[in-house]
Amino acid sequence: MPNGVPGPDGLPVVGSLLGMRRDVLGLLEAARRAHGDVVRVWAGPPGLRTVFYAVFSPEGVRQVLSGRAADFRKDNQFYDEVRASFGNGLLTSQDADHVRQRRLVQPVFTPRAVDGHAERMVREVRSTVARWGDEIDLGPEMTGLTLRVVTQVLFGADASDAEHVVRRCFPVVNAHLLRRGFAPLRTPRHWPTPANRRAAAARAELYALCDRIVAARRAGDGEDDLLGRLVRARDERGDRLSAEEVRDQVLILLLAGHETTATSLTCALHLLATHPEVQERVREEVDRVVGAREPRASDLPELRCTARVLKEAMRLYPAIPMTGRRCHEDVELNGLHVPAGSDVFVSPWITHRHPEHWEAPEVFDPDRFLPENEAARPRYAWLPFGGGPRACIGQHFSLLEAALALAVVVRHRELSAVGDGLPVAFGATLQITGPVRCRLRRRALS
Repeated sequence: MPNGVPGPDGLPVVGSLLGMRRDVLGLLEAARRAHGDVVRVWAGPPGLRTVFYAVFSPEGVRQVLSGRAADFRKDNQFYDEVRASFGNGLLTSQDADHVRQRRLVQPVFTPRAVDGHAERMVREVRSTVARWGDEIDLGPEMTGLTLRVVTQVLFGADASDAEHVVRRCFPVVNAHLLRRGFAPLRTPRHWPTPANRRAAAARAELYALCDRIVAARRAGDGEDDLLGRLVRARDERGDRLSAEEVRDQVLILLLAGHETTATSLTCALHLLATHPEVQERVREEVDRVVGAREPRASDLPELRCTARVLKEAMRLYPAIPMTGRRCHEDVELNGLHVPAGSDVFVSPWITHRHPEHWEAPEVFDPDRFLPENEAARPRYAWLPFGGGPRACIGQHFSLLEAALALAVVVRHRELSAVGDGLPVAFGATLQITGPVRCRLRRRALS
């Protein structure tokens, strides 16, 4: 128990290496049950050993995400790989650079600005639903939908070309990032290995796409898409993002803006399909609030049951199951000493199922998010969008898109699940690892 922090012993020499390869989240949940809210995990033989601390209590999570910026920083291996793959946008920038970028980008993501994209979101959802037959696989359908939405919102008239490039190149770069982000031993990126060459070619194509469209926007083509607004953004001193900074923001928005929302929608629709009584409550709400028209951003305050379903889906299946920082000063977490230089992880997956804060945590129950129930829980018991000064800037965008999508789907289709399972696995984003089949029945609208 080095430094007084307990944790799983694992196997001789390699520690928890096999457990991490099989099921990281299962390993952490077992560690929480056995050792408490701060654990030390080590894995791998000497010379290739990984050591990290995991924090599960809402108060410990608050300290990591909202503590002093000098204590917990995005200096770990994973974020280094994100920077190398997608540039130094809001997700990865730090210190004065991050403050400046957030000041410039924030006006583009205010609720009022985001609500202006609602009609485009609904149009894409409606078109998607109209193509469905009697049975679909929710995972690919939601991934395709959210990719089309984010490219439409980001690139406007250039969305068709952008979607083609992103669909082909993004998985290659993303897979390379994930392999390197958690690998105990990495070959230099400039070595001409097949994986490095594939990733470099895909990254170059993504960069070229963004650079071409950014140059057109900076030349004044007048497009009122999100990219155009980023190009035109100014702060009170007249400062603006450089062309490279705009490109980096776009790449980070593509990284964070479609896979996470697709995961949340896949899980929410599956949960509705396996809980017909909740599905009917959502449908009755949508029929009452929306009526014969399509949903609008202004409907969101009245779609309360819909919002609770989304929040509960994000509790059970957080799109970002684990995120980390590196602490640069000695700190105490839940009364236990964590030394400077340590990698510290928080896990929404584990905290969202913490039995001290969630009764019957494995059960789907949207009424956990009734106002009186939310008020009784610590702020960081639920954190699908992170928290603190680096909370996800796209939270309203994601919630708006997901709520509008749920409203359109349940208004036009009745869903029933083909099987009860929802196969997921750990990744930088929660991975849907198999089919999530759903039968559909067209509704007769009055």
